[in-house]
Amino acid sequence: MSTDLAWLLLCTALVLFMTPGLAFFYGGLVKSKSVVSMMMLSFGSLGLITVLWVLYGATGIGAISEGSGVSNFFGSPFQDFGLTEAVKADDATLGGIAFGATFAIITVALISGAIADRARFFPWLLFAGIWATLVYFPGQAWVWATNDDGDYIGWIGAGKGILNGTGALDWAGGTIVHQAAGAAALALALVLGRRKVGFSKEESQPHNVPLVLIGASILWFGWFGFNTGVYGADEGQTSLIFLNTLVTPAAAMLGWLVMEHFKEGKATAVGAASGIVAGLVAITPACAHIDPWVAMILGFLAGAVCAFAIEMKFKLGFDDTLDVVGIHLVAGFIGCVSLGFVAKYDGEGLFYGGGVDLLWSQFASSVIVIGYAFVVALVVGLAIEKTIGLRAKEEDEVAGIDLVLHGEGYAMD
Repeated sequence: MSTDLAWLLLCTALVLFMTPGLAFFYGGLVKSKSVVSMMMLSFGSLGLITVLWVLYGATGIGAISEGSGVSNFFGSPFQDFGLTEAVKADDATLGGIAFGATFAIITVALISGAIADRARFFPWLLFAGIWATLVYFPGQAWVWATNDDGDYIGWIGAGKGILNGTGALDWAGGTIVHQAAGAAALALALVLGRRKVGFSKEESQPHNVPLVLIGASILWFGWFGFNTGVYGADEGQTSLIFLNTLVTPAAAMLGWLVMEHFKEGKATAVGAASGIVAGLVAITPACAHIDPWVAMILGFLAGAVCAFAIEMKFKLGFDDTLDVVGIHLVAGFIGCVSLGFVAKYDGEGLFYGGGVDLLWSQFASSVIVIGYAFVVALVVGLAIEKTIGLRAKEEDEVAGIDLVLHGEGYAMD
């Protein structure tokens, strides 16, 4: 086994571990009587999306063709169904497919934080499968698909259409992972409406802060695989990516805590954990393209802005339970668009002598992905809610949905 393949497989395991970490993070934030339900939304995504990725995501919908037309936008769903041909390929190809699966899993799992305390399990899985098929599977190819020569062929990576020939930079998923998940979370929050109990700031306190910190720690640990496992980095670039993945969330945590101190008069452990996640999201698209001192500024800015952004749900009235919009959508947008100003490697931002072309590509690709992910989630979510019902019954929601939906509970009293 080569060193590169060993590292890829290790990074795959690290990213897979992020989904249980997310479950811990989310589980600590919800009410004690809906912890199992919340964590099951993540574990359900792990099971379903893995199967769909192997059946048709990796080499079908997720493998777009070069050129234009439907196949360049949406791939071919039944091309190499079940990896019957890919399994004959070399180890690196299969390792890359496994690595890609872990990205698909956690992207979908992120969305579930917006509907905590009130979503039913099997309708959620139906939504997750449809949304992944229509948004994430083709979307990841828009960003990262390449031809045999290593040239980008997706409309985002290659800069097609409205991007005017300038490919947008997104190293590990600021657009199709975090902004897409955040947009879908907003749509589902609107579909399901507010919780019966727990929407106000006073009522929405986490039931287990240590569990939140454990989850954030696992996410940070796994994120080193998330960013450094992406194909195409050379040795020096990998070290830069690793360092930026360390320093950005650290600075973001400080930015969040400073903002929290001025707003609330105190710095909280949940704020520290949330700041870490905001910094990890912001550095995801930028980790290979900026210097560490810039990464620190980016992190501090993302942490401070997201600490403010999560308050907007109370002002605007949408119940994004665990702040997927305020953290993943906002920090993902900051990380992507900032590259239009500060990109230094593999692209030149405005501050390094580049023109406005890259800035336009970063902005336009983000807005289009946000809009597409939102509309698909809204339509699919409404269809499920109006037919089989996505939201739990009011009396079950108030009592706590763990026992009703899963027959077991973290808190049985």
